[in-house]
Amino acid sequence: MSDRSHCRLVRVLTLLVGALLVVVGVDTLSPQLATAQAPGPEVCKACHSAYAESYEASIHGKKGHPKVPANNGECAACHGDGSAHVKAGGGRGVGGIVNPSPRSKSLTPEARANICLSCHSDNRHLAFWDSGRHRKNDVACTNCHSTHGGNPSLLNVQNPPIRPFETTSQVPQQEICFTCHRDIRALVNRPSHHPIPEGKIKCSSCHNPHGALSPAMVNNESINQLCTSCHADKRGPFMFEHPPVEQNCLICHNPHGSRSVKLLNEKVPNLCQDCHDAAQHPGSAYDLTEAFKGAGGTAPSNRFFARGCLNCHNQIHGSNAPASRGRRFVR
Repeated sequence: MSDRSHCRLVRVLTLLVGALLVVVGVDTLSPQLATAQAPGPEVCKACHSAYAESYEASIHGKKGHPKVPANNGECAACHGDGSAHVKAGGGRGVGGIVNPSPRSKSLTPEARANICLSCHSDNRHLAFWDSGRHRKNDVACTNCHSTHGGNPSLLNVQNPPIRPFETTSQVPQQEICFTCHRDIRALVNRPSHHPIPEGKIKCSSCHNPHGALSPAMVNNESINQLCTSCHADKRGPFMFEHPPVEQNCLICHNPHGSRSVKLLNEKVPNLCQDCHDAAQHPGSAYDLTEAFKGAGGTAPSNRFFARGCLNCHNQIHGSNAPASRGRRFVR
C-alpha cells in the first residue's frame, strides 16, 4: 500500500470514529469531554465521604432537574477535572494542584461567585447581582450558601439554634444575615420589632440579598412602597396626609426594632416634638426638667402620663375628616 493510500485510509477511519462518537452522544470537539473523563463521585467519595454524602442529600445531587450537577459532570461541574489531583494522591495543593471550589480561599470572591453563576446566571433573582451591595463588597455565594447544605435554601450555618416559640431546628434565615449585620441583630432583639425571630417574616421578605437597584436592596422601588405592601391601610389616599408619611416611613419608624412601641424611633411625645417643637400646644419641650419633675426640679409632673399626642391626633398617617379636624389628624 502506497503512502498516499495509507493516509487516505487513516483519514477515513478517523472520520468514521468521529461520526460514531457523535451518534452515541460524545462530541469530540466539545470542552465537556474533559469533564466526562474526570473522576466520578465514587472516586471522590473514597476520600471525601462526608462531603459526598451531603452532596447526594442536597438539591445539587438530585437528578430530577436537568441542570443540576448530578446530570452534568457530578463533582467536576463545580470543582473541575480532578484527574491530576487523584494522580498526585490527593492532599491540599499536592504538587501545586489546586482544584477550583466555590469555597476555596485561594480564589477571589468574584471567581467563586462565577462558579455558581455558570449555572444560576439565568435565575431572575440574580438579575441585579452585579448592581447589589453584596457583590460590590466582595461577598461570594458561599458566604451565605453551602453547596452541600442539608436545608432547602442551602444556607451556610452550623448547628442552628431553635427558634423562639417553635420546636424545630430549621435554619432561620436571619442567622445567616446576622453574621455580618450584627447591628441589625441588636435592633431585632429590642422589645418592639418585626416578627423576625418568631419566624413570621424573613429578611428576604423586605430585602433581596441577590441585588436590587432600590435603596438597601428592598423588594420595591421605594421604602414607602415596601411598607404599604403590607400596611395597606397606611397607603391612603388621604385628603390630609402627614408630610413625613409621604416622604419616608423611616422618619418616624425603625423597621428592625425599637425600645418604643410601634417601632417608633423615640417615645411619643418626644418624637413629635422633633418637628413640632413649639407649635400650638403644649409649647414646652418634654425634656429632663419638664418631664417627671417640674421646672424647679422638686415638684412632680404628670406630663408623660396619658399625655401622648396620639391620644387626640390618632389619624397621624392621614385623615379624611373635613375642615380643621382633618388638618390636625383628629378622628
